[in-house]
Amino acid sequence: MKKLGRHLLAEFTDCDSRILTDHELLQKILTDAARESGATIVQTVFHDYNPHGFSGVIVIAESHIAIHTWPEYGYIAADFFTCGDRVDPRKGCYYLKENLNCGAMFTREISRGIPSNKDEIIPFKPEESSSGREVA
Repeated sequence: MKKLGRHLLAEFTDCDSRILTDHELLQKILTDAARESGATIVQTVFHDYNPHGFSGVIVIAESHIAIHTWPEYGYIAADFFTCGDRVDPRKGCYYLKENLNCGAMFTREISRGIPSNKDEIIPFKPEESSSGREVA
């Protein structure tokens, strides 16, 4: 695979349901997790569900971070999709675990990119020449 990025899938269990129903606090914690990982925040979108639950997406220059909560189960699903090597999504995951008062965190990492017979990491942003074309 020609690797363009990494996609870290995280499951958080035994989380404090009081925190998971405080959507203003969740927004702050998620935004802080993005910063903790070294990401550059571009835009945020958050949505509250009725009677409970929350989804949030932070678009970052390096891709995105998303969270979905189930307060009734003390459960959170989160995605950290990052390109390049400047952002460390694991730092963001550990920040969430600590600040959401979760009992356990389970992660799985998937490489994202172009299928290929050769494994290599390709640049996140190809260099451009003065003519605006990619430089090999």
